[in-house]
Amino acid sequence: MSNQRSIKVALTGNPNSGKTTLFNAITGEIAHVGNWAGVTIEKKEGEIKKSLNKQAVQITAVDLPGAYSMSPFTSEENITSGFVKNENPDVIINIVDATNLSRSLFFTTQLLELGIPVVVALNKSDLTKKKGTTIDIKQLSKQLGCPVVETVATKGSNNGLEELISTACEVSDNGQRAPFDSTGVDMTDKKSVEASDKKRYEFVKGIVSKVEDRKVSSNIQTKQDAADRILAHKWLGIPIFAVVMWAVFSISQTHLGPLLADTFVGWIDMLYVGVEGLLGEGVSPVLSSILLDGIIGGVGAVVGFLPLIMILFFLLALLEDCGYMARVAVVMDRFFKKVGLSGKSIIPMVIGTGCAIPGVMATRTIKNERQRRTTAMLTPFMPCGAKLPVIALFAGAFFNDAAWVGTTMYFVGIAIIILGALVVQRITGEKHARSFFIMELPEYRFPSIKRATISMLSRGKAFVVKAGTIILLCNAAVQIMQTFNWQFQVVAEGAENTSILASIASPFALLLVPLGFGTWQLAAAAITGFIAKENVVGTLAVVYGITNFIDTEELALVADGSNVASVMGLTSVAALAYLMFNLFTPPCFAAIGAMNSEMEDKKWLWSGIAFQFGMGYTVAFITYQLGTLITTGALGNGFAAGLIVVAAMIAYVVHLMKKGEKKAEAELALSA
Repeated sequence: MSNQRSIKVALTGNPNSGKTTLFNAITGEIAHVGNWAGVTIEKKEGEIKKSLNKQAVQITAVDLPGAYSMSPFTSEENITSGFVKNENPDVIINIVDATNLSRSLFFTTQLLELGIPVVVALNKSDLTKKKGTTIDIKQLSKQLGCPVVETVATKGSNNGLEELISTACEVSDNGQRAPFDSTGVDMTDKKSVEASDKKRYEFVKGIVSKVEDRKVSSNIQTKQDAADRILAHKWLGIPIFAVVMWAVFSISQTHLGPLLADTFVGWIDMLYVGVEGLLGEGVSPVLSSILLDGIIGGVGAVVGFLPLIMILFFLLALLEDCGYMARVAVVMDRFFKKVGLSGKSIIPMVIGTGCAIPGVMATRTIKNERQRRTTAMLTPFMPCGAKLPVIALFAGAFFNDAAWVGTTMYFVGIAIIILGALVVQRITGEKHARSFFIMELPEYRFPSIKRATISMLSRGKAFVVKAGTIILLCNAAVQIMQTFNWQFQVVAEGAENTSILASIASPFALLLVPLGFGTWQLAAAAITGFIAKENVVGTLAVVYGITNFIDTEELALVADGSNVASVMGLTSVAALAYLMFNLFTPPCFAAIGAMNSEMEDKKWLWSGIAFQFGMGYTVAFITYQLGTLITTGALGNGFAAGLIVVAAMIAYVVHLMKKGEKKAEAELALSA
């Protein structure tokens, strides 16, 4: 194998051309696919599947971020341009969207000018046929001077992929080709490069007129246009989005999810009983407690939510694939622009609903430095997959699995993002900064069950891996700290407040009294949540001895017949405040690491973390105190102390905002 010839294939194309879908189809990888631009933010590599590779060579495909031009305007275009020019790929497969030929071929002509062998994959060709549009493949190949292969990356058979790989190997054998000239202009001169764009557009227009016969007139309003007038309407769009998200949470958290979770939790209970039987009575009670309550009980409590989470991921993947989430981005763009964010800020936040880490990493597509750093700081406010078990737990234990709880958390997150963006805009003094957002709306399509299933399984696998590593170790550590005191003596039953865990968490619990949850158990769960948000559920399971958070009937009667609210010492209002505190304070350590990488500035990083702490504390304080006042007619415990802390934080932020406004006025005066 070491002497086997290898071929490096670069996959390039415009955003939303089906490039990553094709990459997954030819490699068997499961890279994230979204039916909008900006999903791929860095190159990914994979070996071509043996079923498609009929050559005696090793073929490596490199999926590059979507680009409209070889003259990079954004960081992801810079990755693509740099790789193609500097990494010497043997052949370029240029994925061209057959439904938008004129736009796609502009980039194709630039690639052909590099002298590297190119094969055009005319993707989505099935959609053009449905519309009655025909493309003369032979004539297109003749005009471009390179092979053109029709592909349908979403199909499992007769998709043209084997022919595509075979053609790529064939042209790579021929080595460098003569550069293609579509403009007749000296490309070494910068002014000439700029002047050539007009000629290139004219050249592409001429090709399209020769090869494409489009039957559908653009003057006629299609069903797609009619749908957009409703779903992407500036006023109707948001309530429709709210209804959609409510339906998603209702299905995943209230109806279908719990039915599957009951069976899953039953298996975990069987494992618990089985291991308990294997251990027998001769095993040390401490070891038994760590293994059964700390590891199986704690991890099992988190993993028990896996069916709910996977159904949610599946439904969100369907929304992405059908093109709806791109409409959500358009609806939110008008609000984001008013607070100084880029329209591109929406994409990291949508990605962040799966996991905050890739969401934060996706901010590198934003060109403006201040907008990129602001987006990286605010993206973790969107509830991610790791926070879903926390949402599901409190929705089930305190609100009878009400779907409005999860839906509300998403919209509170959006509101905090908008408020936070406005604050940062005022503090930095860039009140008058302009933002541009150009986004191609993909066509609505029937979502692929296969792709949604693959996405669901991929995210579910990541959840299980985390549960089997980070969460397992953390819960074992929590159980050990709860079992022993500082003299490493076993804590007597009923004296858990003398344990190592209690002594560490108690000082933090005092700070949380004004928020309605000033006990060391709840403080300990919040602390471990900064390692991984799923740990909140695992730690609560360990410290309260509740291993089944799914069965609402069991939740109603735990620990000597008391209900879960009294065991945790929480009212429903305090439970809502605790939920918001865990959702809207800083994310896990890994996401903070991603923030550090994308911000590239320690001052911004620590300011962002402080802002997240302050925002989470303030939101929880207001929720608890105002909610308690409404439900009982009196303020909650610790109101005065909490008010002083919150007022001090708000006063400091207002001071920074005024300072920023003065800076902006001074800069405006100088420019005038």
